[in-house]
Amino acid sequence: MTWIEAIVLGIVQGLTEFLPISSSAHLRITSALFFERDAGASFTAVTQLGTEAAVLLYFAKDIWRIARTWIVGLWDRSVRGSLDYRMGWYVIIGSIPIGVFGLLFKDSIRGAARNLWITATVLVVFAFVLAFAEFFGRQTRTLNRLTARDSVIMGLAQSLALIPGVSRSGGTISAGLFLNLTREAAARFSFLLAIPAVVMSGLFSLPDVFDRSGDGSVPTVAQMVVATLIAFAVGYAAIAWLLRYVARHSVYIFVLYRVALGSLLYALLMTGTISPT
Repeated sequence: MTWIEAIVLGIVQGLTEFLPISSSAHLRITSALFFERDAGASFTAVTQLGTEAAVLLYFAKDIWRIARTWIVGLWDRSVRGSLDYRMGWYVIIGSIPIGVFGLLFKDSIRGAARNLWITATVLVVFAFVLAFAEFFGRQTRTLNRLTARDSVIMGLAQSLALIPGVSRSGGTISAGLFLNLTREAAARFSFLLAIPAVVMSGLFSLPDVFDRSGDGSVPTVAQMVVATLIAFAVGYAAIAWLLRYVARHSVYIFVLYRVALGSLLYALLMTGTISPT
């Protein structure tokens, strides 16, 4: 991997991780279009540690309060009715599906699922899922009305993001809107729900990202660190922007963007400009 490649992909990861447009798809497309190779699923997973560090910093007070209340609630019944105690369980429960599917389909996720024909199709299909969620969701429920059932459904939606093009935030926000959560509530829980899955995935993928036996580009330790730090800095700014945006605007702009990107990708593939694998 070149330094330009590491820096560009770090910026792309930070810009797209929290938007409902799929960071894995953008990394896959950017790698194929500008560097003529796939940086790989492991590189994506490790750079996501940077964006999740941004989540940990941005929501530090909320995370500390939820974690402390959940631990205390394990033996103190008086706090078990609080939102923070329930939120701790909701994050744990909602994280189970992506962990199970990630282990079961690890080889497919790192291989066949990264075919760009699949990415293009998924970008367009899930654009319409997001549009339907925005149109039909009544947005009458705030975060304090979240239930265990909601966390399971949003966790299942998050697991779809194992396929490049779905988008972790896009899947969970869509599910939240279908469950009649407000956009802001769905986005906030999406950020919290991603923490265990992304951190575990990134740590699990650390040895693989430096494996030189594959066909993709391989970063040095220094390049991996720089790419992750860039993803952290850019991602922190993206969180603040998205939360302000969804509180005041619909998600239709992301729907249009996904359709446009998917259509462009189809054109690039059909003309042979980039290889699907």
